[in-house]
Amino acid sequence: MPKSTFVNLSEEKKNKIFHAALREFSTRGFSQASINQIVRAAAISKGSFYQYFSGKEDIFLYMLEGISREKAALYDRTDRLAAGLDVFETILTITREYFALNSIKPEYVQVAMLMEADQSDFIRGLRRQSAEKYIALVRRDQRRGIIRPAADAEVVVSLLAAFGLNEYCRCGLDAEKYQERLAEALQMIKTGIAQ
Repeated sequence: MPKSTFVNLSEEKKNKIFHAALREFSTRGFSQASINQIVRAAAISKGSFYQYFSGKEDIFLYMLEGISREKAALYDRTDRLAAGLDVFETILTITREYFALNSIKPEYVQVAMLMEADQSDFIRGLRRQSAEKYIALVRRDQRRGIIRPAADAEVVVSLLAAFGLNEYCRCGLDAEKYQERLAEALQMIKTGIAQ
């Protein structure tokens, strides 16, 4: 996470660095991203960058935290709305809320898609952390008798994530079409793995 020297910067400068990082990571992904490009876009020196962050991993985490802060209220709301729903209904509820609150920003989705393709140990670890919540929901639904116990929870979550990102690429910001396609896919998956 950022060093104390970064914390003391003005909000304007922090935002400029955040957006420079977002632009770089959403176009090139983590592994191919360049600190040189980030510092150029943020109009800071490379020396200043290293006074603010320990490296590329650090600024990537800072960027993800910024994205997460924007979504925090949404997660709180969807957690309350999704209480008691199965994993499939939970995903539909979260998706509906994202679109209703206009939370899905193309750059955020692009970062997520590029993370899926990145095979660095750092990004694989982050993907794993991100998937844990949904893996836990699948396992909960296995205990509840909604999903066959033999279904591999990690594979189910990978399948759902891959479809969601792929379909977003196809539908773009057409919320209605995306939600229709997601509901159809979830029903197919549920029918194939539900008891």
